[in-house]
Amino acid sequence: MFDGLEEQKSDALLQLIALCNADPRDEKIDVGVGVYRDAAGGTPILRAVKAAEKILLETQETKSYLGSAGDARFVDLIKPIVFGEAAASDERIVGVQTPGGCGALRLGAELIVKANPNARIFVGQPTWPNHQPLIECAGVEMVSHPYYDRATHEIAFDAMMDALEGGKAGDLVLLHGSCHNPTGADLSLDQWRAIAEIVARKGLVPFVDIAYQGLGNGLEEDAAGTRLVVEAADQALIAQSCDKNFGVYRDRVGSLFVKASDASGAGVVMGNLLSLARTMWSMPPDHGGAVVRIILDDQGLRADWRAELDEMCGRIRAIRARLAGYDERLAYINDQNGMFSMLPLTKDQVLALRKDNGIYMADSARINVVGLSDESVEGFARAVVEKMDG
Repeated sequence: MFDGLEEQKSDALLQLIALCNADPRDEKIDVGVGVYRDAAGGTPILRAVKAAEKILLETQETKSYLGSAGDARFVDLIKPIVFGEAAASDERIVGVQTPGGCGALRLGAELIVKANPNARIFVGQPTWPNHQPLIECAGVEMVSHPYYDRATHEIAFDAMMDALEGGKAGDLVLLHGSCHNPTGADLSLDQWRAIAEIVARKGLVPFVDIAYQGLGNGLEEDAAGTRLVVEAADQALIAQSCDKNFGVYRDRVGSLFVKASDASGAGVVMGNLLSLARTMWSMPPDHGGAVVRIILDDQGLRADWRAELDEMCGRIRAIRARLAGYDERLAYINDQNGMFSMLPLTKDQVLALRKDNGIYMADSARINVVGLSDESVEGFARAVVEKMDG
């Protein structure tokens, strides 16, 4: 039966992790994998998460099934964080818990195809490498357009808007809610407003991936653009992840929200989401969602989480400032947001850094800026500049 299978290429990031792990050099640096690291280079479990896990251990009375929607209270608590308090009671917006942001993206893609088998989605380039496999695999046609100009380190906004002008009612547009991966180049509020205008005027459907809320400029600030386009749109999808801003990467905690045209339509959407989720994972894993729910339901834990999140955001900004100050050719890094940026390096220079310096980054020169410990920033910057000069 399996003789007809074709050999698949290994995931580039997983290959990079394996290469780094196999490197015996003590001074090696991994800026490829997308996890937050503290000043010492570790990826800690948040205090609030540890405290919530203890509460869960002591109070959880059953591990019986929750159902395909997952933890309904978790979803209710995440909704105002993404959409704002005013939207918390909006009956046009329904949501379900998913296995991380990946699960939310795939469930959204399956819903799109079920609603319209001929659907197409506009996707800015470059984008997160897993966007295309997750969405296209469900059968959604991908329409690429420029997003980022590597030569100028700026968003190719005019080209993006020209592409969206070619869209028709019902077409989707994939948008990064904040902390763009892989470029770090986020839309300004004025640019979000322009996109909201074209979404409303042409009847486009935004599909927003908001995976890093709170790690760019703050929890509210990072959701501002998403709220603008969702409010402007008649219908929308939002894939949300807690993996990064709660540091629960391996627990896979996310949600998919869908805005329908009215409350009645939202009920139909919810039924379809439950039906699709049943065929994919039946119900999402509970532990991480329960931990996030406990944190958000407890005033003290919520405040501690917000404080830790602000610390993480502040460290990212500080590392960006240090890299930007090392060489004028890196100054643009300070104007970007979140964990990722793309360095002005060729693939050959990236490979040379790997061979000569034990520095591991994606072949595209995308780096996780907060993959650097405090002590490694200067050595990393020096090695990068030497290769740029080289």
